[in-house]
Amino acid sequence: MTGLVLQQLTRRLGDRVLLEGLSLQVPPGELLALLGPSGCGKTTTLRLLAGLDPVSSGQILLNGMDITARPPGARQVAMVFQSYALYPHLTVVGNLELGLEVRGMPAAERRLRITAMMALLRLQGLELRRPAQLSGGQRQRVALARALLRQPQLMLLDEPMSNLDAQLRDALRPELRQLLSGGGHPAIYVTHDQQEALGLADRVAVLHQGRLQQLGTPHALYHDPANRFVASFLGRPALNLFAADAGLQLGLRPEHLQLVASGGLPAQLLGREWLGAQQLLRLETARGPLTLLCGVDQPIPERLQVQWRSEHELWFHASSGERCR
Repeated sequence: MTGLVLQQLTRRLGDRVLLEGLSLQVPPGELLALLGPSGCGKTTTLRLLAGLDPVSSGQILLNGMDITARPPGARQVAMVFQSYALYPHLTVVGNLELGLEVRGMPAAERRLRITAMMALLRLQGLELRRPAQLSGGQRQRVALARALLRQPQLMLLDEPMSNLDAQLRDALRPELRQLLSGGGHPAIYVTHDQQEALGLADRVAVLHQGRLQQLGTPHALYHDPANRFVASFLGRPALNLFAADAGLQLGLRPEHLQLVASGGLPAQLLGREWLGAQQLLRLETARGPLTLLCGVDQPIPERLQVQWRSEHELWFHASSGERCR
């Protein structure tokens, strides 16, 4: 198939296994997010795809061609870094033009392509500014423009918005998704921020300790997690976990809990947080602490009881963490 194919991709560093047996496919036009905590193998995967680190075993196929051992410059892969990596002494146009000039593109063609790309990313009027004169969002768009000008067969993005404030990230997210999904080539987006992954990606690969935990759509991962790690890592506020009989654990999401007058699990209110249209209640029960999300107008009775529907229950083996129902 065309697009990106990883077959049992593994990276070892001495006795440490940084990535083990990663296999997945990313078709043309799909944006795949690699999500997980620090040290899970996200950036390692990107570096292997870019050719910055050697593959210990496994294979990387891009549009049917084996690029596993190819040098970075021969891979038709572009990468956008967390730090933007712009040349501080060059103007915006200079940063965009340098790579094209090195590749021998005629000056007239360079100008046409740069003008079109700056219009696409709304950088007009910034041509002669240097990176220090740009905002964080503008620097991010310049870095993205530089990568897109290469017309890569694969786009790699390593937490490109982690240095931006939350409001700017929210504003740039739909623009970035539109640009990447409209390119007709696979794109890999690395992040530890679940909101970015779920909001940007067509599919999400959740990694933990160098292993793939689950690959699927944002909806599937959130509502049908394969194991306790995926269920706990996704969701804000985090999943509630109860110990249960026969070596099981019960998982319940805060938004699936309800306050009832009777017939539920008795609870004591420890505190609350206001979250705009919702409030988060922190409760103590005989089965352990709970967090519950409800509307800001929800009346809080003096005697609290909590209830949930059985279809919202997530059951895990206590020892392995694997989902059992």
